[in-house]
Formats: sequence, C-alpha cells, structure tokens
Amino acid sequence: MPAKSPETRLGLIDAMRAHFEAGCTEVLSDQPVNHFAAEIQQAETATPSMIQGSMQEAPQADIVTAQPQPAETPIAPATMPVMPNSDEPAAGAADSQNLAAAADSLSALKQAMQGFEGCALKKTAKNTVFSDGLEGAPVMIVGEAPGADEDRAGKPFVGRSGQLLDAMLHTIGLSREENVYIANTIAWRPIGNRTPTPEEIALCKPFICRQIELNRPKLLLFVGNVSSKTLLQTETGITRLRGTWHNYRINEIEIPAMPLLHPAYLLRRPETKKDFWADLCAVRERLNTIK
Repeated sequence: MPAKSPETRLGLIDAMRAHFEAGCTEVLSDQPVNHFAAEIQQAETATPSMIQGSMQEAPQADIVTAQPQPAETPIAPATMPVMPNSDEPAAGAADSQNLAAAADSLSALKQAMQGFEGCALKKTAKNTVFSDGLEGAPVMIVGEAPGADEDRAGKPFVGRSGQLLDAMLHTIGLSREENVYIANTIAWRPIGNRTPTPEEIALCKPFICRQIELNRPKLLLFVGNVSSKTLLQTETGITRLRGTWHNYRINEIEIPAMPLLHPAYLLRRPETKKDFWADLCAVRERLNTIK
C-alpha cells in the first residue's frame, strides 16, 4: 500500500480530532453495517402469516356513518409565522457593532465579547480567544480563527503554526513580549477547524475592527486568507495579495498592512517559506522607516 502524503495524513488527523471532539469515540463493530439494507431484507423475508398477525393485533376503528352537516362559513387558513432567518445575522451584526463601538478600551472590548451570545460558534468553543502579546505594540498580527490548541489555551497562535510564526518573527526582531500584539478575525473556534462562514465573519468583524482601532498599531500583518480578504474587503486570494503593501482604513486611521501566508500553509508546503521570508524582509524594512 503506497504511503499517504503529508496532506492526506493531516486531513485524517483533523477528521479524527473532529470526531473525537463531537463525542464519536466508541466503536460498535469492526465492519460498517448498512442498516438500510438490513431493513429491506427484513421486509422481503416477512411471511404472510407475520403480516396477517400484525394486522390482527392492530386496533380496529369504530365505523361511524357520516351525517350531513349544515353549511358553515369557510374559515381562512391560519397564517404561518415567518421565521426571520435571513434577518438574524443582520440583527446579530448590529448587536456586535453596537457592543464594539461602546467599548472604550481593549479590556472593555474583551468583556463585551465574552458576554456576546449572538455567534453560534461561542456555544461550542471552550474559550473566547481575544489576544496575546503586548497591548499598544507597533506591530499587530491578525489571524483567522482559533484552532484546538488555541481554544484550550485561550490565546491565538500557540500550536504548531504559532510556534513556526514565533520563530520566523524572531528572525526580524519581533516577539509577543516586546513589540507584537496578536488577535484573530474570529474569536471562537469553528468545530473541526473549518473555514468560518460569511455570516460568522460578518458577526465578528466589528469586534476585530474595533480591536485594531483601540490598539492603534503602526503596522498590520494579516495572516491567512480569511483575515486578509475580510479586512481588506477584497475577493482576491492570499497567494495573490501577499508581497504587496495595502492600506487598512478605519474612521480617521490609516495603517500599512501586509498580507502573509498562514503558517499552517507553510507546514503543508515547506517550499513556500521563501515567500514568507521575503514578506518578512519587507516588514523589517518598513519598520526601520517608521521607528
């Protein structure tokens, strides 16, 4: 049997992890069972006596002769209430927008997010992953969404991807302890590490925008597809966005932003580390001009 590729192995590990977290941890049989086929076979092997017996056991309804009834005024059918499914995301986004706007500090914003119940992702997450690093740092990194390690720790980028990110940032003199502040576009982990839906992104976007505004960094690094496309308001993918400086604007603030490949992508495709390194060199040069 040919060896599985790294991508296949990582996919299998993610699938097993998602099953485990969903509670699917018991093996009922060594082989899969098609219960639909079993029901069909049981119906085909039923004897006439079995069918007749089941009919005899069934209670017989009393036969009542219908009597003519006087004509009545027809009653209009009841109107079924319309569920406002399409309006719920908009209402939730309005709530998150109001909560974010009301927060006058990062600590107040964190409390508002911890009390926000408008995003379904929060119901399955262990923690609200708000931030890590130095508040007010000149460099702010915005990732996509927490993974399993981040959800457990309550901090962004602490798993394998985070360790690689820290190591590469260290090469240009950046660290969480001294000059980097890290947050995510989505503060709650999607089960199975799936990509957040457009509705989930819309609900959480006011929070990360306000977090950027309150932190006021000198440079922004958007790590991955979700953060880059969301905050730059574009449909262009990360592989085409990376390597070029963009301007992020919010109210009266304008901040240079560099989209970066996600470290998880580098782990799957090590040959792309050269692109990440080239972008970090551009970040280092830009930092030298604004110090």
